[in-house]
Amino acid sequence: MSKTLTAKIPTKKYDKSTYLKWYESMLLMRKFEEKTGQLYIQQKFGGFCHLYIGQEAILAGMMSAIKKGDNVITAYRDHAHPIALGTDPKYVIAELFGKSTGSSKGKGGSMHMFDKKVNLFGGHGIVGGQIPIGAGIAFAEKYRGTKNVTLCFMGDGAVRQGSLHETFNMAMTWKLPVIFIIENNNYAMGTSVERTTNVLELSKIGLSYEMPSFDVDGMHCEAVSDAISNACNHVRKGNGPVLLDIKTYRYKGHSMSDPGKYRTKEEVAKYKSLDPITNVEKTILKNKYASSKDLEKIEAKIKKQIEACVQFAEESPLPNPSDLYEDVYTQTDYPYIKD
Repeated sequence: MSKTLTAKIPTKKYDKSTYLKWYESMLLMRKFEEKTGQLYIQQKFGGFCHLYIGQEAILAGMMSAIKKGDNVITAYRDHAHPIALGTDPKYVIAELFGKSTGSSKGKGGSMHMFDKKVNLFGGHGIVGGQIPIGAGIAFAEKYRGTKNVTLCFMGDGAVRQGSLHETFNMAMTWKLPVIFIIENNNYAMGTSVERTTNVLELSKIGLSYEMPSFDVDGMHCEAVSDAISNACNHVRKGNGPVLLDIKTYRYKGHSMSDPGKYRTKEEVAKYKSLDPITNVEKTILKNKYASSKDLEKIEAKIKKQIEACVQFAEESPLPNPSDLYEDVYTQTDYPYIKD
């Protein structure tokens, strides 16, 4: 029987370049989302908008653990995922604005980021809808005989969907190369985990399928990187899926329309005191990997980059009405299907 374990901090040594990369990556995600919130309030774009502020260590840590060729699929809190994977942020803002230069050509908006170049198979607006799709992508990789891993992200609310259990059963039966990652920020919209289940350790959900399942501290890049790296090693050996319940926190409401009054100020302050960017910054300064002035230069560079991204999006054209009929179907030679 699988055991629910906790990834400790840290289990291996990370070097100067890794910490500086984590710092810059997380700060870019943070500043991008802060600017996104401002643009939304300015009515530069509409629809739903879900910010990732507070959860950045998950994606920064992931990038230290995965390899080229691995796939990512997620839910609708998805602005940071393409940025972490290497998509130029200007295409993400252009997508928010519904411009033709956006990562989904302006057809997806905030909740449906996609970038084939970095193997991001989309943000998905249907709660839990990405879970079976993630397993399907993993099935294709196994069918083709690759060693690529698929990382399937979901929120703690999505684990209530029946499709999760059907997917877990098939993924374990077929030993699919997929890592299921719960970005557990404690709330499904405004409903806390405690109000939806008596099983508060969501990693236990994997145990009935004998799926290796782990609790992970999502406020530290080290813990996330360790956990995802270990999971990838397990999956690449053909052992089947792994479930990671990564404990994190979103500082903002569920979406821009959510005032978050169901949380106390004390609770929010407690998690902000565990801020992942601050954690990495402290390590950098303590080990003299960089000075405060060096970090200020990085922040100034990122702010300038984001302003340039906004300008790019503002100046980009809207899609033509005829574009509505494009990208409905696509042609492919299906190279992995043999006659």
